[in-house]
Amino acid sequence: MRNAIEGKFGQAKRRYSLNCVMSKLPSTSETSIAITFLVINLSTLLRQFYCLFMSLLLYLCKLGFLSDYSIVKADIKRYLTTEKLIF
Repeated sequence: MRNAIEGKFGQAKRRYSLNCVMSKLPSTSETSIAITFLVINLSTLLRQFYCLFMSLLLYLCKLGFLSDYSIVKADIKRYLTTEKLIF
């Protein structure tokens, strides 16, 4: 449990510039940190929504509703085979 929490802080420092917080007042520092973690949560939700949307498109392609959209199929296959570096 502790490793997962420390991992999120490390990710916030690396990817979302949490280590660059230079606020002087404690309240503004807390606000900046809270906004950073809000952005992390929003990006997680966006990734989950995108994955759900792509899986729905893949399902429709398999049923034959979107058989003419080879670009959509290629994008779905590319997204599913790429390494997930964010989470």
